[in-house]
Amino acid sequence: MLEDYINKFKSLTVSTLDENTAPFTSYAPFVKYNNKYYIYISSMAKHYQNLELNPLASLFFIEDESLCDNIFGRKRVVLQCKSEKLQRDNEEFENLAKQFEEKHGSTMKMLKTMKDFSFFEFSPYYGEAIFGFGEAYNVGGENFDKLIQRKNQKGHNK
Repeated sequence: MLEDYINKFKSLTVSTLDENTAPFTSYAPFVKYNNKYYIYISSMAKHYQNLELNPLASLFFIEDESLCDNIFGRKRVVLQCKSEKLQRDNEEFENLAKQFEEKHGSTMKMLKTMKDFSFFEFSPYYGEAIFGFGEAYNVGGENFDKLIQRKNQKGHNK
């Protein structure tokens, strides 16, 4: 269920911390590969600079409000991650560029040549998923791809 939900998205929302530890939220196209998430962004982007200062980030996937059944119960997943900027011009770079081109189209051929762009890799260490009223889960498992029933929680008490 979690994998199916995330696979519907072409972009994610990323929240980072700036030099004053103020939150900053933006978006980026992504690919999920080998249980990690990757974005390809320019050094001119604020979230690039923030990730270089502080590797902690949140990735957020939320159901389009025009498609949801109830605005109060939008499906959503948040993943707390540690990030790492990857090196350019190696086999890993070429493989990720290919993954991006397959998912997002030929624009990646042009972006791949721009030297101010880099891949950032996000490794989840905590997550939560909401799939409707009373359907709140922790995200876990070895690859952070499992929904884990929350224990000893009672929601919607009067």
